[in-house]
Amino acid sequence: QVQLVESGGGLVQAGGSLRLSCAASGRTFSTYAMGWFRQAPGKERECVARISRRSGNEYYADSVKGRFTISRDNAQNTVYLQMNSLKPEDTAVYYCAADSRFTGVLSPSDYDYWGQGTQVTVSS
Repeated sequence: QVQLVESGGGLVQAGGSLRLSCAASGRTFSTYAMGWFRQAPGKERECVARISRRSGNEYYADSVKGRFTISRDNAQNTVYLQMNSLKPEDTAVYYCAADSRFTGVLSPSDYDYWGQGTQVTVSS
C-alpha cells in the first residue's frame, strides 16, 4: 500500500507556472506507474499525465501537451507535474494516483491509490 500527499497548488495568473509535487510513503514507489488527474467543478476526473515506473514513457492529454511535464524521482519517492503557460481552463483540483496493475492509462479506475488533491486556480 502507498499513501500519496500532493502539494504545490495555488492561485496563479494566466501564463504563469506552478510545480505540483506528490510524495509517496513506503518502499515500493518505483513499482507503480504514476498519474496526475484533475477535476473541475461539474466535470469528470481526467488524466492529464502519466509516467512509467522508471520514467522514459510518458502520456499527456492533448489539452496540456507542450505545457505540462511529468517527472519522478524514485530515490525521493516523489512525482512532479511542472505546469507552464497556465490557462483559466486549467483550474481544477489536481490529484496524483498510483497504478500497480497496468491495465490502462486514462480511467480513474485504472489506479489503485489516490492523494487528497490540491487546488489550482488560474485567473484571467
